[in-house]
Amino acid sequence: MLPVEKQTIFIMKIETGKGYITLWALVGVWSISALTSLPGLAVSPILGDLSSIFKTATEFDIQMLTSLPSLLIIPFILLSGRLSAGVGYLRLLVTGLALFLVCGVLYLLCSTITQLIVVSVLLGVGAGIITPLSTSLITRFFTGEYRTRQFGYSSAINNLSLVAATAITGYLAEVQWRLPFLVYLLPIVSLFLVGNIKSAEVTSPTAPEGVKQGGALLTKGIDYPPLIRLMLYYLLITFMVMAISVNLPFLMAGHGYSSGTSGLVISLFFLFIMLPGLFLNKIVAFLRGREFIVCLLLISCGLSIIFFSYHVALITFGAFLAGIGYGIAQPCIYDRTASVASAGSATYAMALVMTMNYVAIVICPPVVDYLQKLFAVKSAGFAFALDACIGLVAVVVLAVRNMNKRR
Repeated sequence: MLPVEKQTIFIMKIETGKGYITLWALVGVWSISALTSLPGLAVSPILGDLSSIFKTATEFDIQMLTSLPSLLIIPFILLSGRLSAGVGYLRLLVTGLALFLVCGVLYLLCSTITQLIVVSVLLGVGAGIITPLSTSLITRFFTGEYRTRQFGYSSAINNLSLVAATAITGYLAEVQWRLPFLVYLLPIVSLFLVGNIKSAEVTSPTAPEGVKQGGALLTKGIDYPPLIRLMLYYLLITFMVMAISVNLPFLMAGHGYSSGTSGLVISLFFLFIMLPGLFLNKIVAFLRGREFIVCLLLISCGLSIIFFSYHVALITFGAFLAGIGYGIAQPCIYDRTASVASAGSATYAMALVMTMNYVAIVICPPVVDYLQKLFAVKSAGFAFALDACIGLVAVVVLAVRNMNKRR
């Protein structure tokens, strides 16, 4: 648990390594982390019903509705990262949250598929603006082991909100097709707490942290070689675990399992991703710098087990290994990113890294489909075999690189 000093029954001070912030400020930061996984989520429960809800909707319209938010998030993550230093992160944060909230209201008023598509575009813009800020706020207020711990909590909250919102939207969709869009009204909580985040600047000011490069300490800029390696690693592991959320329903259907069973395994997978974030400092201390290679190995082994298994218990175990591996790697990537950028460049560095998550989400289905056609394979397990092989090759590459560094 966080070191906490009680002031009154209502006010608590949270240590940051630079000073302290109030509990309400920290809850505000956590609430932003909970929002970044929501875009596109409300549409998922009604995908199968869209053709009957909107008689004129084409397959292309439905694809646009699901892919546009992720596509729009990518450029606006980068734009937000660039603008944060000049415009100010609080102004950007309020703008992104307000746009996100407006989209939630507009979704409830939509009556055509075209209107839904337009609002989805705006939602992608709003989500893109707040996404890099959700992690850079942790870098702004925390340092050292306090920062590592908060990245773990942020990752856990992000994935827990995804699991909870998936269950809630699925239930709401059975009542009325518009109700799942109520989840997009959650930014009102973050907007309410923005004042507490602003006041945290006074008690936990941004320290002039530097970046070690060539033995010297830079107080401005980004050390790009390690940042690029982090970006490529994040792209790789996200591409690999996408097989579970995209291809697992088809694989399990081929084994005779219902969509409800595959949906349960996928929900458990996100829960497994959440778990390491609660104990990240202890896990990092135990792995002693080997976390990235261990995580790759866990994900590769998990995907291999899913590929070779026919029993739901073994498939779930494979999802467990992959989820634990990804759940350790994701916050560690954010923590390492914070250490290769100075305070003034941290938001842009985070933006570059977090873009890789959405790039992987966008490119995974078409890349896997292209390779299936190239190799003339129609098996639902192709993605799992492909990603497991890629991961194992990457494990060997990392192992050789680490051995060379020690010489």
